[in-house]
Amino acid sequence: MRWSTVVVGSEAVLFEALVAAADADNFAGSDVVLVPTAAAFTGATEASLRVAAVLEPFGARVEALMVIDRDSANEAYFATRIEQADLVVLLDGSALHARSVWRASAFGEALARAGTLVAVGAVATVIGEEMIDPRGGAPTTGLAIRRGAVLTTPASAEQLERTRGLIDASELLVVLEPNGAVVEANGQWVQLLDHGVTASRAVVQVTLARPSSQ
Repeated sequence: MRWSTVVVGSEAVLFEALVAAADADNFAGSDVVLVPTAAAFTGATEASLRVAAVLEPFGARVEALMVIDRDSANEAYFATRIEQADLVVLLDGSALHARSVWRASAFGEALARAGTLVAVGAVATVIGEEMIDPRGGAPTTGLAIRRGAVLTTPASAEQLERTRGLIDASELLVVLEPNGAVVEANGQWVQLLDHGVTASRAVVQVTLARPSSQ
């Protein structure tokens, strides 16, 4: 896959986004790791099974890593698996929980070295240098796993206006709807699907590029 990051707004568009992002690449036999940390409070096992079913048609080998607390985030095996995998999929759920588990851990450091990272839903908001606190729209420290954009989920017009006013005017803010998808390589963010994404710098709306193959 030519993209180092694929971000989708929800599980509903994961299959479509992976097909679009992979171009002619063959997933057959690929080593895929699922990380259900963010889904810990809503059912990590159930979330893993749903996403594994989405990946089944690709013929990939899938393993779920139950890294759901600080102790497991510092287990050497889990960090090693992240670095070995062809594709690492971060499952949707509580972004704040994911950040608290992964921050300053062996696992979080391994995520920064992952080859291709796929983030689903709200958990994608933690991977940048800044993240937007869902409780009020203010920026806070992210994990700096990927760079070049501040990713956030839909909110009220008032909250998004507050967010844009609080982040640096030079920062690219990407609001991802459940049916949206973006990809990244070398800090450059591209809109993968033709819907579900709004991007801006300060108060100026930005049109993201589309993949050159489309």
